Amino acid sequence: MALPQSNPNPPFDITRAAHVVLTTRDLMASRIFYEQVLGFAVTEAGDGVLHLRGVEERGHHSITLRHDPGKPVCRRVGLRVATEDDIRRAEPYLSSQGIVVSKVDVPHQGATLHFADPAGVPFEICATMSTVPSLRQEFHAHRSASPQRLDHFQIAVPDVAKSTAFLAGLGFRLTEYTATDGTDEIWGAWLQRKGNPQDVVYANGPGPRLHHFAYPVPETRDIIHACDVAASLGFSKNVERGPGRHGIGNALFVYFRDPDGHRVEFFIGHYQAIDRDEAPIRWDLSNTRRSQLWGLPARASWFSEATEFDRVAIEPPRLNVPPVTLEAFLASQV
Repeated sequence: MALPQSNPNPPFDITRAAHVVLTTRDLMASRIFYEQVLGFAVTEAGDGVLHLRGVEERGHHSITLRHDPGKPVCRRVGLRVATEDDIRRAEPYLSSQGIVVSKVDVPHQGATLHFADPAGVPFEICATMSTVPSLRQEFHAHRSASPQRLDHFQIAVPDVAKSTAFLAGLGFRLTEYTATDGTDEIWGAWLQRKGNPQDVVYANGPGPRLHHFAYPVPETRDIIHACDVAASLGFSKNVERGPGRHGIGNALFVYFRDPDGHRVEFFIGHYQAIDRDEAPIRWDLSNTRRSQLWGLPARASWFSEATEFDRVAIEPPRLNVPPVTLEAFLASQV
């Protein structure tokens, strides 16, 4: 099976992962968690909406939480494009591929388009956003882990190869991937536009569902400090996995679940992946070091639970193999 090849001259210029739109059943509980436990900055709050950002971000928001008493979902994952001309080029190109595209008005954003990838993942692209002062050097305002900026999304999809080919056609490059032993049958794909390991990660599983969204933090101690803050404020059960170090991407990580179950990763340890002559790094599916270089395996919930997208049907995965879970590992030691 041939790997999807990145289009070196994409029809429009996507620059990075940018923002995520989620629903919450309790806006105040979410504000306490994101602001006090995790350390995000509140840009704006009111009328059932909470806008948050990392301390480095000058864009108005990278997380939008909207109050909804129903089941918590992800409404959109957002990508930035370079210019308004890219928005104008994107609409006819996506339409020519049989993709339904809609122009929408979104507060604090310039011209914005909505569309879905072949798996049904609801994307939102925009070129501009209202700006606010960076808090990078406002150290007195930093809390908990001081999350810096939105870096990537991981999304469970039923056919990783198909979803990967779609983004490769839009100029995304494959930096690392997991495949069936001895083949290039893809189970997981790490795709990027901004020159580090990933902006969008597709992982095999029932989907589409948003597995997590991730922010780098300044130092290793900030990962530990965030766990300490969570424990001191009564949220120790919200620390789902880690700290540990991934094989893929090489990041030191920790995962949290917010009050609605949405999963957030903090990490440190990116590398550059800019030069096109560097072949993507391949990992055998049987190589458990890909998920975690050291530490205990993830609990079963990390593999099975994820945030559904709003009104998007979930399909079973094309490939299937049981993951190595913490529960299975512990049972094997008895």
